[in-house]
Amino acid sequence: MGTAPSSPRGLVYRFGVYEADTRAGELRKSGMRLKLTGQPFQVLAILLERAGDVVTRDELRLALWPQDTYVDFDHSLNTAINKLRAALGESGTNPRFVETLARRGYRFIAPVVMEERGGASSTPPSRADVVERNPAPLEPGRPRPGELDQRATYPVEGDRAPTSAEASAAKAAAEIDELPRPPRKLVRALFDLAQVMYLVLYVVALGHFSGIEREAAKFAPRLAFAIAVATLVLAAVGIPVRCFLLFAVAFDYRPFARQFRRLFPALLLFDQIWALTPFLLADRIGLGLAFAAAAGLLHLPFGQRTLVRMGYE
Repeated sequence: MGTAPSSPRGLVYRFGVYEADTRAGELRKSGMRLKLTGQPFQVLAILLERAGDVVTRDELRLALWPQDTYVDFDHSLNTAINKLRAALGESGTNPRFVETLARRGYRFIAPVVMEERGGASSTPPSRADVVERNPAPLEPGRPRPGELDQRATYPVEGDRAPTSAEASAAKAAAEIDELPRPPRKLVRALFDLAQVMYLVLYVVALGHFSGIEREAAKFAPRLAFAIAVATLVLAAVGIPVRCFLLFAVAFDYRPFARQFRRLFPALLLFDQIWALTPFLLADRIGLGLAFAAAAGLLHLPFGQRTLVRMGYE
């Protein structure tokens, strides 16, 4: 695996309230260390080293993965960029640091101050005047090392305090880094297995209306019919929802994490109500097993959310 650009003494890049130490492999915000390691930090180091220039996706691939490495490069790079943006408290639609250029690559657009550990610092006066570290020109018209790039100017807002949404994104990125990293195929298989289980329960419920009413009548005679109807409505509504989740993951729909986050509050409420259905079978399986089944169903939506975070965020 490629390594982040560095020198024997190490380079420190400062931009806005952030500081990236390539020797320590650390990103700090106002002196506080952020959880950004591995490939996301390596991408940041490469972009900082060539701040103001476009770094193509192919160049990032060659820097991060050897030629004989087989990996889902597009997904891995997108994941690294998303984690980097979350740590920097920005989005791809309104970048302050990392700009995406469609079908080309990425460019670091904020003013950068570079210094060597134990050496003097170099402070560019504006975003256009970015320190150039790569001696090899990669684009026609690129200035020589040490010259100032006057091709573009940008508004400076690197010192703006992050909004609550940006802070939440950074916190989510830190939490994601603490999750285990199992193979994505296993994560997707487990998620789809949960959807199949729900579908089986829904189909069985739809085929046993009279049985549901009979069981409900044992503890709530006046509400037996209403309970049976509510159970069948939940099952009927749940089938298309589970089919969407099942096929979205089966076909590896890339924006699935965003869709799932929007759907999760309603899905959580739906699943918590459905978790009460094992008590309809309490006379047959016993109250203890009914409680155990209900507890498992109550936890399952949170388990699905964790799987989505491990596999897609």
